Amino acid sequence: MHSSDSSKIYNEHLVFLDKQLANLVKKKNMLAWLRFFSLVAVGIALWQLWTISWMVALIASILLIALFLRFVITDINNRESIENTKRLIDINKEELNILRHHYTDRADGQSFQPEHHDYANDLDLFGKASLYQYINRTHSEQGNKLFAGWLLHAAETELILNRQEAAKELKEHIFSLQQLRSYCMSSPLTIASEKNVLEWVQRQNQFRANTLWKIVRFIFPACSITTLFLYIFSVIPSSVFYPLLLLFLGIAFSITKAIMPNYALLNKIVPQLETLFQSVRWMETFSAKAELIQALQKGLGAGTQSASTSILQLKEILERLDYRYNPLVHIPLNIFLAWDLQQVFALEKWKSGKETIVANWFRALAEMESLITLATIAFNHPQWSFPQISSDHGILTAKEMGHPLIPVEKRVNNSFAVKGSRQISLITGSNMAGKSTFLRSAGINVVLAMMGSPVCASELNISHMKVISSMRVSDNLEENTSTFYAELKKLKKIIDSVKKHEQVFLLLDEILRGTNSADRHAGSMAFIKQLVREKAFALVATHDLALTKLAEEFPSDIHNYHFDVQVTGEELYFDYVLKEGICSSMNASLLMKKIGIEL
Repeated sequence: MHSSDSSKIYNEHLVFLDKQLANLVKKKNMLAWLRFFSLVAVGIALWQLWTISWMVALIASILLIALFLRFVITDINNRESIENTKRLIDINKEELNILRHHYTDRADGQSFQPEHHDYANDLDLFGKASLYQYINRTHSEQGNKLFAGWLLHAAETELILNRQEAAKELKEHIFSLQQLRSYCMSSPLTIASEKNVLEWVQRQNQFRANTLWKIVRFIFPACSITTLFLYIFSVIPSSVFYPLLLLFLGIAFSITKAIMPNYALLNKIVPQLETLFQSVRWMETFSAKAELIQALQKGLGAGTQSASTSILQLKEILERLDYRYNPLVHIPLNIFLAWDLQQVFALEKWKSGKETIVANWFRALAEMESLITLATIAFNHPQWSFPQISSDHGILTAKEMGHPLIPVEKRVNNSFAVKGSRQISLITGSNMAGKSTFLRSAGINVVLAMMGSPVCASELNISHMKVISSMRVSDNLEENTSTFYAELKKLKKIIDSVKKHEQVFLLLDEILRGTNSADRHAGSMAFIKQLVREKAFALVATHDLALTKLAEEFPSDIHNYHFDVQVTGEELYFDYVLKEGICSSMNASLLMKKIGIEL
C-alpha cells in the first residue's frame, strides 16, 4: 500500500459522505413540511372537533402537538448529523490536500516554538511549512500543546513502544478516528475553560453546606406556589397577590445575584462540554487492545458512573441554568421554584468526589488526539515504518530514509548505518548538493522515532537518544549576541552533554562559520577530536576538506561521506545520493560565475 492508496480510500469515502449528506438534506426538507402540516392539523382539529366535543378536540390537539414536537426533535438531531457529516467531508478533503503537500494554511504551532531549544528551530518543527503543520491532527488547545511537547521531548523507550502499539491499532479504524476528530472540531476545548472547570471543582461548597440556604431552597418555592394557588382559587385578591408577587420577584433575583459568582467560572462552556461528552463517550466505547489506550480508558471513570454520563449531567445542569437568557422562562421559574438555587445545589452535588477525576478527562482526550495523529501518519504513509528501538547506544541504521516534508515525487531517500559509540560521520559536498537536507532528514526522523511515530524510512533501527543540533545560528540584537557567540553557546551545550556521556545525536552544519578560516579550521579540528575522546555520536557537514584527514588519524571513529555534483558545460546536476568517501567536485566557483563574479 502506498500513499496513493490512501488517497483512493479518502476519495471513495468522500463519495459515500456526499451521498449521506444529500440524504440528510432531503430528510431536513421533508421534516420541515411535516412540522408545518402537523401544526396545521392542530388548528383543523380544534376547529372541526370542538363543536363535537371539546374533550375530543383537546385530546386530538395534544396528540398532534406531541407529533409536532417529535418532528422538531428529529429535525434537531438531523441538523446535528448534517453538521457532523460536513465536518467529516472537510476532514477527508484536508487529508487529500495534505497528501498532495498542500498544508501551509493549517495551524503552524509557532506559539510552541521555544526561544532556545536543542533542535526545534534547526529541524523546522514549528512555523510555516513545518513538521507540526504537516502531521498534527489535534484540535483542542490541550491536544495542540501536548503534541508539541511530544515533538520537543523524547519519550522513554517503554512509552515509545506503547505509542507505537496504540498507533498501529488505531490506524485500522481511520474513519472512526475521523468521527472523534469531528466531535473535537465542533467546539474545540480550550485551556481556559479547563482551568475554570478545575478551579470550580476545587472550590468548597457554599450552598449545600449552609443550613440557611437549605431552608430557603424549599421554603421560598412553597410560599410563592401557595400564594399562586390562593390567588387562583380567589382566597386572596389581586391587591394582595401582585405586591406579594413583586416581593417574591425581588427575593428571587437577590438569590440569583448571590449565586452568579459561583456560576461565573462555568458560564458559556456548554458547547465545549458537548464536545467533551461526545469525545469521552467515543473513547469509552472504543474496543481497544493496546495497553496505552486501555490505560486512558481506565483513567476516565471513577465508581460505577461512566465519565460521559457525568459530563452529560453537568452539561444538562448548566443548560438549565442558561434559561436565564430567556426572561419569559427564567422569571417564572425563579419566582415559583427558586430555579437558579436548585441548579446550584445540583452543581455542588455533582462535583462531590470529582476533585481529581475531572482533570483526567481533559488529559486523556489530549493524549488520544495525539495518538490519532500518529495513527493518521501511519495510515497516510504506509511506506513509512515504525522504528525498532535498540538497547545499545550509537545505533542508527536506516534504509531508504528521506525528509517527510519533501513530496515523495521529489524526495531522494538514502540508506545510512552507524553502529557503536564514538562514531563521527563527516559529510562533504558541493553547495546545494544535499548535506544540510540529509542532516535534517536524519534529525527529524530521530525526533519522530523518539515520540512513537512512524518514520520516513522503509526500516529504522535506532538507539534511544535525544537530538542536539547546531545548524542555523543567528545573532540576537536584543541580547547583544553575535552570530559567532551564539554558535559558541550552542557548542558549549554540546560539549557539556558529551562530557556527561548523555545519549545524544549531534547534528552539526559548518562548525564555527562565524570566524576567520584559520580559526575555524583549528577550532573545528579540536572540537571533532574532543567529540571522539568523549565517545560522541554525530553527523558533521563541512566544506573544509582538510577535516576529512581526521579519518586517517581515527579510522575506527571518523568516517567520510559525501554528496557530489555533475558538471556538464555550465550546468549542474545533483543526484542527492549519499556516497562513501570524500567529495572531489565543488561548484562554488561556477555558481559565482553564473551570478557575474569575474574569477
